[in-house]
Amino acid sequence: MAKNKKETVDKKNDKQEGNKRSLKISKQQKFVLGCLLVLFSIALLVAFISFYVNGQWQNDQSVVNQLGDRTEVAENWLGKFGAYLADLIIYRGFGLASFIFVRLFFLTGMFLALELSTQKLKNTWFWDIFAIIIVSVLFGFFATSAPELGGTIGYELNLFLQDYIGKTGTLLTLLFGLIIYLIFKIKLSPEKIQSYFDSTKKEFKSELDTLKPAVNQPESAYNLEEFAIKEEVESDPEIDDIHIKTVDTQFELNKEALKPTISHSSEIELNPVLKPITPKQELPLVSADEAFVIEKAEEEDIIEENLASRLVADFGLFDPTLDLSNYKFPTIDLLKEYSTGGITINQEELEENKNRIVDTLRNYKIEIAQIKATVGPSVTLYEIVPEAGIRISKIKSLEDDIALSLSALGIRIIAPIPGKGTIGIEVPNKNPTMVSMKSVIGAAKFQEAEMELPIALGKTISNETFVVDLAKMPHLLMAGATGQGKSVGLNAVLTSLLYKKHPAEVKFVLVDPKKVELTLFNKIERHYLAKLPDTEDAIITDNAKVVNTLNSLCTEMDNRYSLLKDAMVRNIKEYNDKFKSRKLNPEAGHRFLPYIVLVVDEFADLIMTAGKEVEVPIARLAQLARAIGIHLIIATQRPSVNVITGLIKANFPARIAFRVTSKIDSRTILDTQGADQLIGRGDLLYTNGNDVIRVQCAFIDTPEVEKITDFIGGQKAYATAYLLPEFVGEESGINLDIDISERDTLFREAAEIIVNAQQGSASLLQRKLKLGYNRAGRLIDQLEAAGIVGPFEGSKARSVNILDLNALDQFFNNEQN
Repeated sequence: MAKNKKETVDKKNDKQEGNKRSLKISKQQKFVLGCLLVLFSIALLVAFISFYVNGQWQNDQSVVNQLGDRTEVAENWLGKFGAYLADLIIYRGFGLASFIFVRLFFLTGMFLALELSTQKLKNTWFWDIFAIIIVSVLFGFFATSAPELGGTIGYELNLFLQDYIGKTGTLLTLLFGLIIYLIFKIKLSPEKIQSYFDSTKKEFKSELDTLKPAVNQPESAYNLEEFAIKEEVESDPEIDDIHIKTVDTQFELNKEALKPTISHSSEIELNPVLKPITPKQELPLVSADEAFVIEKAEEEDIIEENLASRLVADFGLFDPTLDLSNYKFPTIDLLKEYSTGGITINQEELEENKNRIVDTLRNYKIEIAQIKATVGPSVTLYEIVPEAGIRISKIKSLEDDIALSLSALGIRIIAPIPGKGTIGIEVPNKNPTMVSMKSVIGAAKFQEAEMELPIALGKTISNETFVVDLAKMPHLLMAGATGQGKSVGLNAVLTSLLYKKHPAEVKFVLVDPKKVELTLFNKIERHYLAKLPDTEDAIITDNAKVVNTLNSLCTEMDNRYSLLKDAMVRNIKEYNDKFKSRKLNPEAGHRFLPYIVLVVDEFADLIMTAGKEVEVPIARLAQLARAIGIHLIIATQRPSVNVITGLIKANFPARIAFRVTSKIDSRTILDTQGADQLIGRGDLLYTNGNDVIRVQCAFIDTPEVEKITDFIGGQKAYATAYLLPEFVGEESGINLDIDISERDTLFREAAEIIVNAQQGSASLLQRKLKLGYNRAGRLIDQLEAAGIVGPFEGSKARSVNILDLNALDQFFNNEQN
């Protein structure tokens, strides 16, 4: 019985859903219906206007009564149809109030065609119909002799009300309806009416006051009054040197303000209050040329204490840092200060460069209205405002001429500067100031940054500390020629994270094919590094192991996405917040997820040795891993198309370009030129898909990195490094105990080919034995199981363990014995 009831309920629900689907209107249908209503409203307007013009409504009565007679001709502009509509809606309907229907149909059509919210439309229909009834009855009340004004409905409603409540009651009812409309629709209130009358009264009074002297007094009256006031002031002998100079004006004089406010000199206090003077930078500096402004940014506040050490635990929440609760963040004094003062300004150099820029542009008939210099650590930005009518492309084409006149390397023209109406010319300083990592780490902008993974790269042209969030990038691609600062940039990135994040919050996977750049971070292996199980070194220097590590990270990514799915959250931040709030059960496999940062120091070397086997997992991680907290930082010396492929570039919107050798390399990394005009030594361009920002990378030397890693490594650590999931490659999962009787009939022949060639590969067997890939692959597996060839080594051919055919014969004889 219950089952039958359930079935009937389900059928009823299905029927209702089917009806709802049938009532649903598509976008095209809405647009067509909207256009139809708009055109219908225009037709109504034409019919209604012609109804009242020249008394056509009376002339068309016979046409309306005899619609079927084609001999009758209507005077209405819309013909018989218009005459009938006007008669139906105006004469037999609501009279003049029917014009509101034109507005209603027009608005309804526009709302449908433009797919706007229907809530406002419902409100409009209600109040407009309310207004139509009130206006129709009003015309029926006052214009009883003109039925075309109030319409039949208005006239009859008026008579109906008068029969029951009389004329006075009908009038009061209509007034009450009008008040309701004004208050609820037009939002009229007593306060608004009062304020309107008050403002009108004040304006009227002020106009009267201004008109009085113009009408009653001659112009000389002003001067007489001024002289009278002057004599009154001078009559006091104790107040000297008070002169009131006046001129004829069309404005009214405030006479009260002209009277002296001090009656005697004893009232004047001669005790000045000294305000404390705060020393400020001279911004801007004074220049001989008024059109040339020199700006130097104020030095930022340096915080000597690392604010990350002030971690406050919130009781009641899970704290992932409790395993290393006594961990101390590295102090800022571990870093070295390379420059004693701030940026030094050589005003002679600035004036000289300014004159050369102006003269060069003037030679090409380009006049400058204003020029401003902003001094940075290594580059000065000259912002010029050209005279009206000068084309920007003309200035941009003079890049080489300006560089020649300044005799400087690395001139870059930004035309125009984004967000400003100026053109920028970046000129390197003759004596650049080194940006130390200490000044960047100690800056308030970095210390107080509320970011997930803050990175302090260096300082911009305006001497501001440049801080970005790796979690928002979400991956970073770095490129530049040898010796231009990539490795120092990587050290700056890692140092920034070490100063801000606890070991429980972030882990590093370091790939260093050079074997010397990142080895210092071995000391913090058990604090910050992640590695595969059963591997000795956490820092990967062997390219063969990189493939397994990348695939292991892909496995970790898939595992994390499963955890996010079970927790019903979208990203790692929401997941960790939920875990800290103790809403996820660790017994169900949930755990606190630290951020994982993969750093690859030389990507081109990996592509050369492993090729697709590296590119595919890198692309997978770049596409999917940002939501679960795995971020990639890839550096390469050679930003060519075969290294930085389109698949990789598409997933690395954040890019850093150090100096490169050609415009093609600049376009490959940044999609624009400019990196070929940098000056080197840490000068970089950063883009995150929008503007290109020039930054002087902070310098951190090897002894400083060593001090930081020693400081962290000397503290209590975890038992092991963070272990990534174990990855078993497809080729390495072979059952090596293959029975001799199950060997392929071509096993011996294949072994002879492999030993002769001293190269173990399935493709060789395919060519020589004319086999398919599957059979050749099985033969290679059997040869590996027999010990004739070595294990799988990525894209390289397998090693051959038997030197010649004699040794192979001896191998088979031993097997038979």
